[in-house]
Amino acid sequence: MTGDSSQPTTMDATEPERDSPDQASTLAPLRAGGSIPGLQGVPAFVSRVPQPSDIPVLIAVPHAGRAYPPRLVERLRNPEFAALRLEDRYVDRLAYAVAAATGASLIVAQAPRAMIDLNRATDDVDWDMIARAGGKADGGTTVDSAAFARTRARSGLGLIPRRLPGMGELWKRRHDRAELENLIAQVYEPYHAALSGMLEVLHGRWGAALMLDLHSMPPLTLRGGLAPEFVIGDRFGASCCGTIVAEMFAWMGQNRRVAAHNRPYAGGHGLDRHAAPKRNIHAVQLEIDRSSYLDARLAEPGEGFPAMVDLLVGLVRHLAVQVAGVKARHERRFDWPDAAE
Repeated sequence: MTGDSSQPTTMDATEPERDSPDQASTLAPLRAGGSIPGLQGVPAFVSRVPQPSDIPVLIAVPHAGRAYPPRLVERLRNPEFAALRLEDRYVDRLAYAVAAATGASLIVAQAPRAMIDLNRATDDVDWDMIARAGGKADGGTTVDSAAFARTRARSGLGLIPRRLPGMGELWKRRHDRAELENLIAQVYEPYHAALSGMLEVLHGRWGAALMLDLHSMPPLTLRGGLAPEFVIGDRFGASCCGTIVAEMFAWMGQNRRVAAHNRPYAGGHGLDRHAAPKRNIHAVQLEIDRSSYLDARLAEPGEGFPAMVDLLVGLVRHLAVQVAGVKARHERRFDWPDAAE
């Protein structure tokens, strides 16, 4: 799977989903942002903000990128298997369909998670996998062992994923420090800057905004009960108004879908970085069971894909109304009469 370093591999899907002719005439154009090292002309992400926005909801997809530079593929021990395990497989296709149907704003990463994880902090790094000049591990970091123990990198899924359960080490050799810094500059920071700006645009128009961070997960198991098909994460109440989260559960219940709250997925860096509930900027992570919309191999869209789109379209429309309502309640809360003179 190697070849010309300027050409994407067979694992990629660098072209965004095509809108239907009817949609293309009404939707705002997709904007390209950032760049993927090793793939000339391929943006790190694409985004769309209707002007003016139709609803105060932004759908973000940080883990579904499939634009793999050949050099990255060559360095992976088992590229096809690693890609399938790391990707939120075809969640971007769900997001494109839902955004087109609802008018939600949209930002979708095209850079793969194997390259850099946009849902991790920049200091969430396993420095033992980063080499200095000469190929040795970069031991010059100021991150202490206690801090490292609190990071996702300790489990193997840091800013650059290192290993997966049942698979072990992902890479044939260490990464360079300069390469990491380049990825942050070209992929990571442009993505988060764009996401932040899009939320501010929505907040400026509506007085409130909701980021729906869309992910997928392997099927869960639960002893003595029905395993959840969805996990709704709000950082244990820190990233989103409880009313909005309650309405998400109510929608799932009305549609006879089982959802869990924060366990095993409470949300990641995207929620920590962009949520500001006191300003009425809310963020919630939604994990979707891959078997609900993919085939038996969890590799391609399956029979459940259209139904999942319909469910998410209804959810986003329902949440848009709730976000506007939260804004109104927020205003009433602080709408005190002036004191009598």
